[in-house]
Amino acid sequence: MEIAQVRYFLTLCRELNFTRAAELCHVSQPALTKAIKNLEEEFGGELFRRERGNTHLTDLGRLVRPHLEQVTAATDTAREEALSFRKVRKAPLRLGVMCTISPPVMVGFLRAVRERIPTVDLAISEHPGPALIETMLKGELDVALVGMPRLPARLDAIPLYTERYGVAFAKGHRFELLNAIPVRELANENYVERVLCEYQDHWDALKLGWDVDVNVRYRSEREDWVQALLSAGMGCAIVPEFMPRLSNVALRLLADPGVERTISLVTVAGRRQAPAVKAVVDLARRYRWELG
Repeated sequence: MEIAQVRYFLTLCRELNFTRAAELCHVSQPALTKAIKNLEEEFGGELFRRERGNTHLTDLGRLVRPHLEQVTAATDTAREEALSFRKVRKAPLRLGVMCTISPPVMVGFLRAVRERIPTVDLAISEHPGPALIETMLKGELDVALVGMPRLPARLDAIPLYTERYGVAFAKGHRFELLNAIPVRELANENYVERVLCEYQDHWDALKLGWDVDVNVRYRSEREDWVQALLSAGMGCAIVPEFMPRLSNVALRLLADPGVERTISLVTVAGRRQAPAVKAVVDLARRYRWELG
């Protein structure tokens, strides 16, 4: 059985006229008639019956029709997927990443994108959480990795992994003797504020209030500066647990209460996705995230 024969058969099912079916299939009527006869020989019976100039499906024809419709549907799907794959190989993709997401966690995923979606033109940009969401809604990004507690209804989010917050400090600090650090232990500690950190948003989402006073000594938007200040013993800072740290910087998880964030892959709801976006979204769903 050939795909062309199946298409001739289905066209004739709709038209019930050999002449019109041949015209629609762009073949001669004898060629279409021969193709139908070959199918009938293969199935072992008549598929159509002509009576006084009218063409009708036989019982056998009605029986095999839904099965042959499935054949053409599967063929069309395979053709569309093949076309999408070719488009993915040439398509640009704009990926936004929240600037506080750990690069080591992301590197493995980005390598998988490169290996499994060959030659996709991936452009990565970093933004703080609120700015990243705004950029997505403006249509300036195709997909984003976000770890905010609340997202606009216009955004669809696929949870990827969860990480907790902890307190980072120079080794030798009293916190090093603790297995975890209750939030109240931060009272009156010298503190290095990570200006772009979204920790406060997650804390506010818990609706517990904040009654712990810390001594903010330094503020910085740059994680490398924060790490240098921590390593020099200039204070402590709340950071995501997978954030890279200098060798002299230790981490203990927060407790009483513990606070965590979920990193999600975000797209704009209802926006038509290019093949490259669909491929990356599917890969993110299946990817085994290596943490720690």
